[in-house]
Amino acid sequence: MSAQDWQGKRVTVAGLGVSGIPAARVLHGLGAVVTVVNDGDDERSRAQAAELEAEGITVRLGDGATLPEGTELIVTTPGWKPDKPLFLAAAEADVPVWGDVELAWRLRGPDAAPWLAVTGTNGKTTTVRMLASILEAAGLRTAAVGNIGVSLLDAVLGDTTYDVLAVELSSYQLHWAPSLRAHSAVVLNLAPDHLDWHGSMEAYAADKGRIYEGNTVACVYNAADKATEDLVREADVEEGCRAIGFTLGTPGPSQLGVVDGILVDRAFVDNRHKQAQELAEVGDVNPPAPHNIANALAAAALARAYGVAPAAVRDGLRSFRPDPHRIEKVADVAGVAYIDDSKATNTHAAEASLAAYDPIVWIAGGLAKGATFDELVTKSAQRLRGVVLIGADRALIREALVRHAPEVPVVDLDRTDTGAMSAAVREAARLARPGDTVLLAPACASMDMFANYNKRGEAFADAVRELPAERA
Repeated sequence: MSAQDWQGKRVTVAGLGVSGIPAARVLHGLGAVVTVVNDGDDERSRAQAAELEAEGITVRLGDGATLPEGTELIVTTPGWKPDKPLFLAAAEADVPVWGDVELAWRLRGPDAAPWLAVTGTNGKTTTVRMLASILEAAGLRTAAVGNIGVSLLDAVLGDTTYDVLAVELSSYQLHWAPSLRAHSAVVLNLAPDHLDWHGSMEAYAADKGRIYEGNTVACVYNAADKATEDLVREADVEEGCRAIGFTLGTPGPSQLGVVDGILVDRAFVDNRHKQAQELAEVGDVNPPAPHNIANALAAAALARAYGVAPAAVRDGLRSFRPDPHRIEKVADVAGVAYIDDSKATNTHAAEASLAAYDPIVWIAGGLAKGATFDELVTKSAQRLRGVVLIGADRALIREALVRHAPEVPVVDLDRTDTGAMSAAVREAARLARPGDTVLLAPACASMDMFANYNKRGEAFADAVRELPAERA
């Protein structure tokens, strides 16, 4: 859309927040008549509203349900659920609803950088950052954007010119991005998550699958997760777009995989039926846990789809450093490794983390968000030396352990004070033996005890450093 198309257009922005406020300002700057509606009417919202109103933007606090008269378009923040009354009213009035991703896509210039897009239940941020590292190693001007780092609106409208963008997209963002068409994209994995927002697993998967729509070069899928391949089969793509798989095993034609500790490409080579291109060693991936190697293969597939040389894949993976609280080694104490994977906030992520170590003293618990733990415990039982449980919904994990791993010692900490994590680490240290790993992989959200998963991970690391000197 050209700037002229926005002049006088009546746009309602749903929600004050990290994406709503920038969207309101951008639209106002383009000449649109902007009204921001927001459910909340707290002190912070009033301060944000005052800033916007001083710029000439109308803000309605405490009423996010009523469609402002004359609205021609709604731009929503990702967190607003599709069944909110505002969106039902918009549907009745035939008013389109976009998210911030859709707005950024529509505002791209004619020579805009192509998007290499990543989604999945787990691993999105790590994969996007790996991808950006690989692209930078290839000498390309890029940024990790979207649900991470630089906002898409800033990337699209800012002064920096990019060659290509590494874009993280959540299922929420994809739901509200009907016209997005990526150069290439990947769905890393699919597991039940955010079902309260989407309404069903089928709806959640369908929103994830939107990332493949209109891809021009490659739809990358996880060969170990058939649901991701099914989404590729269902996608309406450009002529010539290819399905590219990644696997932790030996790859077949049109796949990337692992052979004798080497990451190899049998997709973007001259003769994929007989040849394979070495990309990197498993040891180049930091950390070399199985699910992180899968992330690296997905990032490599997208980079190779864009034409990046093998050496840049290797160099980008070597220089990549993961964000904190993602299978991060805190310390070795008395022969025991202490690993912080506080970001493992659901069972799928925790399963991947638990699969990377053996034997394990597992620290778990928090807010379950409706999850069940029988499958996770069944798959991980043989690796467990012991378990320390914390948090509001720890009983759900304890009951699964009783059913499927009754021989594993369990410490149930019935406390939520600031010293609870220190107590959990001390108990884990008591259970552990030299050669073991104490793993914080909670399989739950953190908000019952901590502000976020970062604070939970920091508390774990602090507690490890406080272990008695005789353990060092």
